[in-house]
Amino acid sequence: MTELLLARVQMAMLFAFHIVFAVAGMGMPLLMVLAEAVHLRTGQAVFLELAKRWARGTAILFAVGAVSGTVLSFELGLLWPGFMAFSGAIIGLPFALEGFAFFAEAIFLGIYLYGWGRVPPAAHLFSGIAVALGGALSGILVVAANAWMNSPAGFRTTGGIPYAIEPLAAMANPAWPTEAVHMTLAAYAASGFAVAGIHAYMLLRDRGNLFHRHACSIALAVGGAAAVLLPVSGDFNARFIARDQPAKLAAIEGQFRTERGAPLRIGGIPDREKETTRYAIEIPKGLSLLAFHDPGAEVKGLSEYPPANRPDPLPVHIAFQIMVAAGLSLAAFSLFAAWRVLKGRENLFRPRVLRAVVIISPLGILAVEAGWTVTEMGRQPWVIRGVMRTAEAVTPVGGLLFPFALFSAIYFALGISTVWALRREIAQSPSFPGAGEKE
Repeated sequence: MTELLLARVQMAMLFAFHIVFAVAGMGMPLLMVLAEAVHLRTGQAVFLELAKRWARGTAILFAVGAVSGTVLSFELGLLWPGFMAFSGAIIGLPFALEGFAFFAEAIFLGIYLYGWGRVPPAAHLFSGIAVALGGALSGILVVAANAWMNSPAGFRTTGGIPYAIEPLAAMANPAWPTEAVHMTLAAYAASGFAVAGIHAYMLLRDRGNLFHRHACSIALAVGGAAAVLLPVSGDFNARFIARDQPAKLAAIEGQFRTERGAPLRIGGIPDREKETTRYAIEIPKGLSLLAFHDPGAEVKGLSEYPPANRPDPLPVHIAFQIMVAAGLSLAAFSLFAAWRVLKGRENLFRPRVLRAVVIISPLGILAVEAGWTVTEMGRQPWVIRGVMRTAEAVTPVGGLLFPFALFSAIYFALGISTVWALRREIAQSPSFPGAGEKE
């Protein structure tokens, strides 16, 4: 296994692990703040207990995310020194600001956890809001750096050396707005449905427990609202990619030939040798319509680019199909759940609906993982699109097999510990008896 492949696999493993905690760091604080806000408005003890429980869950996930994120930041320098040397002065600003947001989030989380009964209720709620804003801002700032890799801006080069650097222009690169909105909504959808699935599972065992009923309702409201908005933000993102990153769009859709009125492909397996996407269901002119809002628009195919500059359409296309299927499933279920609630809130807690919530709850995380696979692999073979190849950024030092095995073991241990701690919290959930409708 080459050093480049080892570095890429190691980075992919680290990122796939950390992104779960990054998503939780954005979504969980919002849930706990909403629970406390409802408690302050209604005075019901169940919402106070819910806010405290979600705060403890947030703290566990925050702590593990801090560890995995620190390792990830070190790995950027160790595995990709060429990238860091070139881009540090250009895109260092959002990383620095993310550090401030992270520390602010940590400080206010400490106040939130230990301030119950020690600070005024309004100040305590404000600290929770600060945690939620810090988590969201951290994610948005990190996305700025990734968006810059996809759509570099704010510098010029001579002899491969950057000059005329404008950090603000680099941070506010063209890809940032659509990526930031899409990622933030994805984080809220993934967090909301994951939490709703846990409480739905507990409700199947104790349908009258108001603690899990209210928890499931709040989590579904957050996750469902975000899931319904995700296809809208996805449309803006796709249209930007069509204009700014046509090679990535071609890989996403398995589009090998340039054509007008290009079809939208559902499913299928891209065949790089024969330059066709086999077994796909094709919707005539669908891709041109969605990407450019013009059924006759021209879509560039992968054949327009030299083979050495093409992203691999096989993993990119499959990951995109998984992301879209998962996202649309969440959006459809959210609309269904809203319709059920309009007919009567008790309909949300029918066993069949709760089972559906449990089954569908992992799809948000799956969509996030698949979406980042599309983002990263769709940019290859570039680490900075059109500027620096991934092979130019990797460390020249060998012996990456041992650190890969070591970090894999560490992350596995972190994952097991996190599951154990969260399971312990869930097992100790309180009972608030309520009048649940019986079948």
